[in-house]
Amino acid sequence: MSTQIILPRIMQVGAGASKEAGNILRSLDCNRPLIVTDKMMVQLGYVAILQDSLQGASIDSDIFDNTVPEPTVSSIQEGVDKVRDGNYDSIIAIGGGSPIDSAKAIAILGKYGGVMRDYKFPRVVNEPGLPIVAIPTTAGTGSECTKVTIITDETNDEKMLCVGIGFMPTAALVDYSLTLSLPARTTADTGIDALTHAMEAYVSKKASLYSDSQAIAAMKLIAPNLRKAFHDGSDRRAREQMMLGATLAGVAFSNASVALVHGMSRPIGAFYHVPHGLSNAMLLPMVTEYSIPAAAERYADCARAMGVASEDDTDAVANSKLMDELYAINEELQVPTPEQFGIDRDHFFNNLPVMAEQALASGSPGNNPRVPSADEIIEIYRKLW
Repeated sequence: MSTQIILPRIMQVGAGASKEAGNILRSLDCNRPLIVTDKMMVQLGYVAILQDSLQGASIDSDIFDNTVPEPTVSSIQEGVDKVRDGNYDSIIAIGGGSPIDSAKAIAILGKYGGVMRDYKFPRVVNEPGLPIVAIPTTAGTGSECTKVTIITDETNDEKMLCVGIGFMPTAALVDYSLTLSLPARTTADTGIDALTHAMEAYVSKKASLYSDSQAIAAMKLIAPNLRKAFHDGSDRRAREQMMLGATLAGVAFSNASVALVHGMSRPIGAFYHVPHGLSNAMLLPMVTEYSIPAAAERYADCARAMGVASEDDTDAVANSKLMDELYAINEELQVPTPEQFGIDRDHFFNNLPVMAEQALASGSPGNNPRVPSADEIIEIYRKLW
């Protein structure tokens, strides 16, 4: 059986890659881009540097900087309106996963109209939107090389999964130097997010030989460098390896799908505004523990790729070491429980049936090696508290 692999048409990787945006737009025959970003990227000066490099290629650009963390239907609408009222032939997305996810939605809605719910999975969006040049500034989501975007419908707090070739950026400029200013908390949350992508892609029921190769490579890069980047953000080698690892993890899960961690993570983010990477981090150890009995060999491979188990270890020993490592990472990187994050206990527990329903409806739990019932998801949420 063959596997279809979807990737950006162009990938530019390494320090200074972001400065190639103008040349790449020219190669795509685009000369009127809208920069989609957030206000922090403007304040840090990254957008000004980007505009200067575009000017060097004789390209003028406008800015939309009103994206928000965990983008919502209403937060992207202003960007959609700007695209529909303007004469833009492309979008440059610069920032973390939220600006890039926002840009994907804006590129489709700005071209075709409608509302985001029209494009929600199980619909697969293969129509090409405006070309997107994605420039990530965190080593986490891998959104620069995925055919996925997540947009929250704030009317019912549902995180809508939207997938298809139409959401894949045309070009990804993976410039680790843009991550050197990341604060420790963001480094931790996005880094564990990337590790989760790699692990879930590897154990996914939709995994292939190709996605396996990317997932294993990602784990080998991320696991030894996550703590280093957290404790010393100026460690360029650690930042570089984290950035490439996050991109490879994005390639892996975009072509193999995520699983139960992501399925359960989305409702936590939607209802309680927990950053996506942080809610993944909360869940990763407990969901892994639940899932290991159904894929002991695959999880043992993860432990060996991460460097916490040796080739001589049995699968059982490797998985025991894996669980110790996942809990140790969360402790060292100060990942809170839902209670420590400040979520209201009564609301959380009363909301569990709805959260379980939304997790299952996303489709991601169905890719897990051990597919849970709604009651089992509720029980994991209870233990997570």
